[in-house]
Amino acid sequence: MRIPIEAIFLREAEAPTLQGRLAAAVVRAILESRARPGTLLPSSRKLAQALGMSRMTVTLVYQELVSLGYLETRPRSGIAVAATVPHRRLRPEEFKGQRTDAETAGSPPDWQSWLSDQSSPRRVIRKPPDWQSYLYPFIYGQPDPVLFDHNAWRDCARRALGTRDFGELAADRYGSDDPLLIDYICSNTLPRRGITARPDQVLVTLGAQNGLFLATELLSRADRLAVAEEPGYPDFAETLRRAHSPTTFLPVDQMGLNPDQLPDNARLVIVTPSHHIPTGATMPLERRHELIRRAAAQDFLIIEDDYDFEMSYLAPPAPALKSLDPGGRVIYLGSFSKSLFPGLRIGYMVAPPELIARARALRSIMLRHPPSHLQRITAYFLALGHYDAHIARLRQAFKQRREILEQALDRHGLQIAGAPAAGGSSVWIRGPDGSDSTALALALRPDSVLIEPGAVFFEKPAEPCAYFRLGYGTIADIAIPEGIRRIAARIRRMRF
Repeated sequence: MRIPIEAIFLREAEAPTLQGRLAAAVVRAILESRARPGTLLPSSRKLAQALGMSRMTVTLVYQELVSLGYLETRPRSGIAVAATVPHRRLRPEEFKGQRTDAETAGSPPDWQSWLSDQSSPRRVIRKPPDWQSYLYPFIYGQPDPVLFDHNAWRDCARRALGTRDFGELAADRYGSDDPLLIDYICSNTLPRRGITARPDQVLVTLGAQNGLFLATELLSRADRLAVAEEPGYPDFAETLRRAHSPTTFLPVDQMGLNPDQLPDNARLVIVTPSHHIPTGATMPLERRHELIRRAAAQDFLIIEDDYDFEMSYLAPPAPALKSLDPGGRVIYLGSFSKSLFPGLRIGYMVAPPELIARARALRSIMLRHPPSHLQRITAYFLALGHYDAHIARLRQAFKQRREILEQALDRHGLQIAGAPAAGGSSVWIRGPDGSDSTALALALRPDSVLIEPGAVFFEKPAEPCAYFRLGYGTIADIAIPEGIRRIAARIRRMRF
């Protein structure tokens, strides 16, 4: 028996290197063909000729798969499938005699009735999966690899995977967090926002999103009115909706949410005071004090999402709401995923010990705790000074991109909506009266331009919605002017 040579073919998406793609292809051929032990593989020479690669590459891959237990060397026969293949698929003949026909299976579940209480999210920010192939991706929240110190991160990962740390981090922590990361958050990160917290007041989360879910799950009830910003972050609305929380969406102005407009029966208020999502407005100090005063007077709680405070490069960051809160009414959410890279999914919640204990217990039955090694790598990256250097690079780069973007917008008659932001990595644009940003976004894709239509940020958007968001965290400086020119040209051609 022999695996045919045409069964081994490369898929570029399976690995970044040629050697890795070939190893994946050989393993795939073994598993998908259910090859029995002893089945021969093509010789290294023939496989190299068929795939157009060096014979040495094939030989190295075969040797690697021998060490992993997929292959074995047979004298005078060549390379064959080993009896120790990991994850061998179960063979249908092993189930002969068991009933697997439609009569046994019965009718499929009625998923509409099973999921009747679980409505799909109505407001979801979507971007094409191939967004990196666009020449002008004005999208928010994606990393720019050029600005990240990969060598520093690799060094921190090496430390965390070393013998000294591995035993500690490989253990089940039973819901507790990495003490090194907690110590850094308490002693360095939070003091920069004017916040003093003990370890029992901090919980590591899978990004700020996970913290929002935990807080909302614990604090929302059908008899407690929640208030969210309008426009605002769509996931605030969807998290409250999932919790069946009655919600009022309060319009924001050029200074963010206005505490004077809060309803008297508000019990939970979710805000982004440092950089409002999506307008970028910064809540002034007077409003922050008033919001804290009203929380005490009306007995409501505040969830503060301080997701982007590091990117205040146009003006010094205002004190966090949490730092102005003497009564413990503010639940503070922070994240390293925005400033480092979104795939990291490491954030934190700061709140009174009673809430943190309940949130830890809820988190434990969901996911135990965020991966210990990622926590430790992040802790090293912070403690060794790499994070501060990274933030300095981002601020400098984003400030320069912001200047180029504003000049290009002014040149083509496009205006930033609302007040100038303290910084950030996006701007909120209002298109011409009567324009439809959703239609504009679709029309721009053939021009290799991506923008974020604004309707998703509103609970009740205008029809059509003229607003859209432009992110400049990923797009290169040199590409910004041409991208804005294409947006303006497309708007003129569409004649809304």
